Amino acid sequence: MNVQNSVDLSNSTKAPSDWWRGGVIYQIYPRSFQDSNGDGIGDLKGITQRLDYIASLGVDAIWISPFFKSPMKDFGYDVSDYRDVDPMFGSLEDFQVLLGQAHAKGLKVMIDLVLSHTSDQHPWFTESRASTDNPKSDWYVWADPKPDGTPPNNWLSIFGGSAWQWDPRRLQYYLHNFLTSQPDLNFHCERVQDALLDVARFWLEMGVDGFRLDTINFYFHDKQLRDNPALPVEERNASIAPAVNPYNHQNHLYSKSQPENIAFLERLRALTNEYEGRACLGEVGDAQRGLEIMGEYTSGDARMHMCYAFEFLEKRALTAAYAKQVFDQLQAKAGDAWPCWAFSNHDVQRHASRWDLSDAAARQHAVLMMCLRGSACLYQGEELGLPEADVPFERLQDPYGVEFWPEFKGRDGCRTPMVWATQAEQSGFSTGEPWLPVSAEQSERAVDRMEADDQSMLHHYRRAIALRQAHPALAAGAQSEMEQVGPVLVFRRENAREEVFCAFNLGREVGQVDLPAGSWQAIGEDIGSVTGEGCVTLQPAEFCLMRRDKG
Repeated sequence: MNVQNSVDLSNSTKAPSDWWRGGVIYQIYPRSFQDSNGDGIGDLKGITQRLDYIASLGVDAIWISPFFKSPMKDFGYDVSDYRDVDPMFGSLEDFQVLLGQAHAKGLKVMIDLVLSHTSDQHPWFTESRASTDNPKSDWYVWADPKPDGTPPNNWLSIFGGSAWQWDPRRLQYYLHNFLTSQPDLNFHCERVQDALLDVARFWLEMGVDGFRLDTINFYFHDKQLRDNPALPVEERNASIAPAVNPYNHQNHLYSKSQPENIAFLERLRALTNEYEGRACLGEVGDAQRGLEIMGEYTSGDARMHMCYAFEFLEKRALTAAYAKQVFDQLQAKAGDAWPCWAFSNHDVQRHASRWDLSDAAARQHAVLMMCLRGSACLYQGEELGLPEADVPFERLQDPYGVEFWPEFKGRDGCRTPMVWATQAEQSGFSTGEPWLPVSAEQSERAVDRMEADDQSMLHHYRRAIALRQAHPALAAGAQSEMEQVGPVLVFRRENAREEVFCAFNLGREVGQVDLPAGSWQAIGEDIGSVTGEGCVTLQPAEFCLMRRDKG
């Protein structure tokens, strides 16, 4: 068997400090998870109220999207105070209670650090924009206009238009890779790095178990501010930005993913290493080099623990051929990388709708996620099989969607409130009018209805996660090179004690696969694994899991 590079944990249990390796992380978008005070916006106390539910899933950790003080132009991803909680979410004391109770239930807590940019209302930016010679004048990316008054170069913002905004105070442009209200920090200034590391230390001292690092490859820009070259049409894809966005027309060679980033990531890793059992998960936003950058950023023990790219977050269906292509590229470009896979998150259409999955296919994909080498991120409501919600234009909150409507409807459809009780007011999310409408279609899949049915999607996810937790080879073992047998994806996972054979029919026609010779035992029958001997026939959305001891 051609085994891809992996840390092979031969013991039946991982060291406590390695909880992240092969761990299952549950992402919470706090605005939409649970409202505890009736204002229509989810909060930290609401998360605390639902910790028993989260723990019942069997996940290892939660990742909470930003809850810091913010003017909420980008719903918390525009931070105005890194060391405090926005009042709409509660208080620092509320977070400390959440942290303590989560730990008591065996859940790790990761928080979302947005380090590449701040809000334009952050005190750092207020000072920086005041003059060209104040102590923080170089904390953001400032540049003079061209002689004709136009921006310094051709860089584009992901949210549309130029990545440069004119500031009449300094008579200069400042860089913003996202909204104009999200100025980019200047990581070439070491004092900026030091200040951000102090932010990380603040939360580590409080006891968080790690960080999800937003837009990790956007930290540094090219000092010379060189123009990005055009990207050939055949190389464009819509994995990072929608196809209607001209951002896809450039090869972002100079506006992100700069080599200087490695040294800062090593400083951040060294800081987290001072605290036992902490982990860093980086988001790599790059449509062409995502897997390669993932490899660079997780190589060895001095950089990030894990990263995720967007290969399984795009529109393209997860077929056997595509899964093999992704893992072959991962092996070729980043064999030592530790990936973290996600099918859905707060920025993309929910995968049940994006890939037009039947209920059976959604169940199969859940099992596949638990069998892939790497860690796994589940997005709130994914365990219910929630489809994308349809949010009318007049209720849109996301500026991204407003800008590119109707060809791109934004991110609100995956951010609608969590559905807890089918018959309750606002499906149990809030007693007030929610910030986004509760989806009637999603409410039919509310937690209370799923809990009452032992064969529901929710119980299926619990069993799939339990399968991963029960078999160390699935959580952190090596993985063979993937094979495509017609519509069937075939691979093996193994450690020193066991080997697991995995076959998934990801196509729309019947497939057949030969079972390996030897003494194998069927596993996963309670989640739908097909059993047999010799040659197994797999209908669309069926899968087969077998294991054997290695002595």
